[in-house]
Amino acid sequence: MMLLEKSLAVIFALLVLATVVNMLLVRLRPGKDWRELTLRIRTWWVIIILFSLAMLSPHWLALTFFAIVSFMALKEFLTLVPSRHSDRMPLLWMFIAIPINYWLIGIGWYGMFVVFIPVYVFLFLPARMVIAGDTQGFLRTASQLHWSLMTTVFAFSHVAFLLVLPADDKQTGALLVLFLVGLTEFNDIAQYLWGKSLGRIKVTPTVSPNKTLAGLVGGVATTALLALLLGPILTPLSWPMALLAGLIIGVTGFCGDVVMSAIKRDIGVKDSGTLLPGHGGILDRLDSLIFTAPVFFHFIRYFCY
Repeated sequence: MMLLEKSLAVIFALLVLATVVNMLLVRLRPGKDWRELTLRIRTWWVIIILFSLAMLSPHWLALTFFAIVSFMALKEFLTLVPSRHSDRMPLLWMFIAIPINYWLIGIGWYGMFVVFIPVYVFLFLPARMVIAGDTQGFLRTASQLHWSLMTTVFAFSHVAFLLVLPADDKQTGALLVLFLVGLTEFNDIAQYLWGKSLGRIKVTPTVSPNKTLAGLVGGVATTALLALLLGPILTPLSWPMALLAGLIIGVTGFCGDVVMSAIKRDIGVKDSGTLLPGHGGILDRLDSLIFTAPVFFHFIRYFCY
């Protein structure tokens, strides 16, 4: 069994353990409501199974999986923000940009990938909006379209680019993705646990009241420690660079979480959707990854490739 398969087996073992613990809690403490926890674990089974299949699949199939996730996330984002009748064509072009973006990843054209959406698509969208002649709410709408495309497609697709970054080794690319996604999710859990245990000082009281200084510091430190242990095993990073990568993932993961929380508060919703029972919508699960993915990708590309 190769390292990727062993790593995925460990994740499934942890998920089995969580399922057993949840069943014991339901049986031993029937008076407490465990429905949300049960739903979360069930959804994690679906997420991890699909993710594992993508990691074990050929590159084209894995990239298709990530493209579908981007499509669903963009669609979810656009259902949250108000749209104008005149923006139907710009919205269509946004969805057309998804397969082009992932095709650029598939052929490894890094130079075009980093400018296609942030430059060409960003300039094209408002120019196309002008043709309709509707200036009411023009700036706000253009900003919403830009940000939705930046987060759900461009930023998130850096996860997919990690797969093809080491062009000669599929296992290494998949392990990089596993390292990034695993640490990002672990960071969310660690910050929550540290905050619940020791949190007193609020970091962003008006945006996300549950975010505390103890949660932030404890989560980042714990994530950095785990990265220090796993980095040299799963990635080409040395011990010091793995520690730095963990710090980067911890801090940027926090930033992604609170930024997306601010967006949801601005819109007036608690969750971005209901597609993932117990979690909310796709954006609720991707919020931290939207920030950690591009920063970690360029960190890896600069120091390792």
